[in-house]
This record gives sequence, structure tokens and C-alpha cells, in this order.
Amino acid sequence: MRKSQLLLCSLLFVVVNSVAQQITCSPADKEAFENKTIEIDGLLEADFGKTMVAVGKTFLEIPYVAKTLEIGDTETLVINLQGLDCTTYVENVLAFSTSLRDGKADFDSFIDVLKTIRYKDGKLDGYGSRLHYFTEWIRNNDQKGLVKDITSEIGGIAILKDINFMGTHRELYPFLKDDRNFEKILATEKELAKESFCYLPQDQIEANEHLIQTGDIIALATSIKGLDVTHTGIATREKDGRIHLLHASTGSMQVEVSQLPLADYLKKVNKNIGIMVVRPMGN
Repeated sequence: MRKSQLLLCSLLFVVVNSVAQQITCSPADKEAFENKTIEIDGLLEADFGKTMVAVGKTFLEIPYVAKTLEIGDTETLVINLQGLDCTTYVENVLAFSTSLRDGKADFDSFIDVLKTIRYKDGKLDGYGSRLHYFTEWIRNNDQKGLVKDITSEIGGIAILKDINFMGTHRELYPFLKDDRNFEKILATEKELAKESFCYLPQDQIEANEHLIQTGDIIALATSIKGLDVTHTGIATREKDGRIHLLHASTGSMQVEVSQLPLADYLKKVNKNIGIMVVRPMGN
């Protein structure tokens, strides 16, 4: 086997600020990345939200796979384009759309954008640096200028809730066997407890649907104790004139556009109380 072929191993390394950052990417996913850059070429729109949906729909029928980031014994930047959960789907669509907007189709630029989106302040520093709770994901990416939380602007109401599901269900997360990781998660939960977040109640979504734009990121708020969000996706206004959800679905177990409009789809989601709406920043 040639040395060039060996470079396409499952563990790749890049140097960022003189610190070696580990990346997990299989040869198949590296090839999938290259194919995706070709597939999305030409999909850039003046409206960044439309770009998000156009890019997002190129993932239709990709399988839903849970816990794709829980690999190995240490945290790495996982590149997996062959199986997506709801959050990694949104992250990859945002990363590819941003790369397309910036005219950067190379792998290094893509992983830089994905790392920026996925980790607190864009820095990969162990398991605790990943933005596990979606409310923290929203706030941190808002601070980075990548998205804007518009929930309060479209009728959202504030709620103060203890977000501590990971800390109170340590046994569900293999990485939390490590006490250092566990302590970092507890520290994150302590900070989250200090701030409220806004959500648009389920019974007010249809009336405010006209304020949601194609390409907005939708997060499903929940009444489950200790959790903020149970699912995410991307808003898409379809031919019926209604907002639907483009997402990696646990129902069909693949990326799809919801058959029902968002407001009706949510009525079938157990313990859903409403949504958060986050607008990707195109500039």
C-alpha cells in the first residue's frame, strides 16, 4: 500500500495553534466529503437559509444513527457523513453551507468550521468542551456570530429549568466514567441553571409560522426533567406553503422532510412543549 493511501486512515491529525488535535474520519467518510463538495457545488443562494435547505436536502435518506460521536476513549472531532443523528445533521449542514458561502471546498477548512460549531468557543478540549446541551449550543454559536436565537422575537416565553440530565444519568454516557469529564459536565450544568431560555409554546406555533424562515434551525423543547431539547432540524417551507421539518428522523430512521407541517408534527411528539428558533447568519 502506498504512503498516500495510508494517509487516508481512520485517525487523522491536524495542528491548530501548535496543539495536535485528533480527528476521526474513515476513508469512506473522507470520500463522502469529497463527493459532497461536488454535489453541493452550485447550490449557493443569496438567501443563506435557502442554501441551508438546498444543502440539507442532499442528505435525504442518509440513515439516522445515534451516538456517532461516542467513539474511543478520548474526545475527537468525528467526521461521519454516512450516519447522522439530529444534531450532527444540523452541524454538518451548517458547516457545508458555511464552507460553500466562503468558497472553501477543502477538507481542512471544513473541519475547522465543524470544530468551531461543535465545541465551546470553537476549541476542542476534551469531552466536556463539546456543546452537549442544545441551549448551550445555541448560546455559544450565537456568541460566535454563526446563528441568532430569534425565539423571543417571534413570541417566545422564558423558562428557567434545571438542565442536569447528563449529571443525573451518568450511567448512560460512557465518557462520564472518567471523573474529569463528569466534573466538567456538572460545571456546565451549574452554569446553565443560572440562565433561562425562551421557547415558542406548541399551541402558538401555527399562528407565528409566518415568522419562521426557510433554513431556520428548529430545536424541540421538552418537559422531560433535566432536559432542554430532545430533537433538532431545519425549517423548510414546502409547496403547500407551510413550514415543515427537514431532519434526521428517529421515526423513519433517515433524513427526511416531515410529511406533516411542523405545527402538526409536533403534536405527535411526546412531552414536547414548543420550539426554539435559531437563524443561521449568512454574512
